Amino acid sequence: MSDALLGFGSLGLVLLLIAIRVPIGVALGLVAFLGFTLVRNERVAFSVMQNTPFEVASKWGLSAIPMFILMGAIAHATGISSSLYRAARLWLSWLPGGLAVATNISAAGFAAASGSSVATSATLGRIAIPEMLRAGYAPSLAAGVVASSGTLGALIPPSILFVLYGVFAEVSITQLLIAGVIPGLLTAGIYALMIIGRCWLDPDVAPRVSAEFDGAALWRERWKSLLEIWPLLIIVFGIIGGLYGGVFTPTEAGAAGAFLSCVVAAMQGRLTFGVMTESVKETIKTTAQLLFVAFGAVMYTKFLALVGLPGIMADMMGSWALDPILVLVAISVIYIILGMFLDPLGVLLLTLPIVQPIFAALELDPIWLGVIVVKYIEIGLLTPPVGFNAYVVKNVVGDRISLETIFRGIGWFLACEVVIMVLILSYPQISLWLPSTMQ
Repeated sequence: MSDALLGFGSLGLVLLLIAIRVPIGVALGLVAFLGFTLVRNERVAFSVMQNTPFEVASKWGLSAIPMFILMGAIAHATGISSSLYRAARLWLSWLPGGLAVATNISAAGFAAASGSSVATSATLGRIAIPEMLRAGYAPSLAAGVVASSGTLGALIPPSILFVLYGVFAEVSITQLLIAGVIPGLLTAGIYALMIIGRCWLDPDVAPRVSAEFDGAALWRERWKSLLEIWPLLIIVFGIIGGLYGGVFTPTEAGAAGAFLSCVVAAMQGRLTFGVMTESVKETIKTTAQLLFVAFGAVMYTKFLALVGLPGIMADMMGSWALDPILVLVAISVIYIILGMFLDPLGVLLLTLPIVQPIFAALELDPIWLGVIVVKYIEIGLLTPPVGFNAYVVKNVVGDRISLETIFRGIGWFLACEVVIMVLILSYPQISLWLPSTMQ
């Protein structure tokens, strides 16, 4: 059997196993084990399976992940998100679709404290959706803005996906995290403009909300709400500023963020033994899940390298692969299709050994590739039939909003993503300018 046939056959088998609900880490590891057995022998296969967990777990860059997860778990458990949403609502509710805009801005802020799209969508779904429904907002807008803005957790630092990409692509994690700032803010900004424009043209989608307070009382409440969120702002800007200024490594930034989250929660009287216990449990559980997928993905990457599949695919692409525009179009199509069906982490680790050598051959910036890949993974969280964030929101709202309505609301935000991706692909400096200014 030829190497090309083995490589492409293994890809098909991985997709088949994932389609029948085999956990992605198991699917990748099992196919890699079978591949090594066929190409070499079972002794080599067992050796790779034995050594890979240590190789992955010993990568120092991955130690940032549990710190970022712990920081987000504490922020979620201590109710920081509620204060953030209240402040955004008081300041922004006067806009057309003000509650939806407030949800979008709150998601950007909470994403910078959690690094998790799922946590952002689940948390804001419980807080914001009931309030928007009570105000008469269309269910599609209420659910759509929560599911879509939740994906900002994959882009705005700290981003777990950026850490994983940096480790396995062997590029600067610090520069990757900083590279996500402007694209993340651009995404939040275009989402907000779309919400305002849509609600201005069709006020029935989002009726104006009557102010809770009038005149001086409103301004007092606005300034008071800022006092409740200043600790979160210190954490977020302290981490981003520390990374940008070279004060922190990513791991140190994660540790500092987790420590500051504990200090802030303690100062507010919210850091109980139960909160700390649940946060640590959540951190251990999520980290173990990520590493298990990473073990399988690294084994599979080694197998693909052994049969030379990345090189085979590059040769198959022919002379048009020398055109960066065509390569970007091909990569876009691949990620959009895979994002419809696969877990975000699986998409990242499955495709990286294939697309990275192609980008390197064209001498395109790997930091820019990282932003593109993570952005497409973010879009994959919204696209049916999987659309993981849509199911997170559905789990939160229960029978109040149908899955069809949620996806219909997400459609407006996917239209925004077309504009955003055209800008990011056309103007690489949107992603690369901020990292280029680092010392």
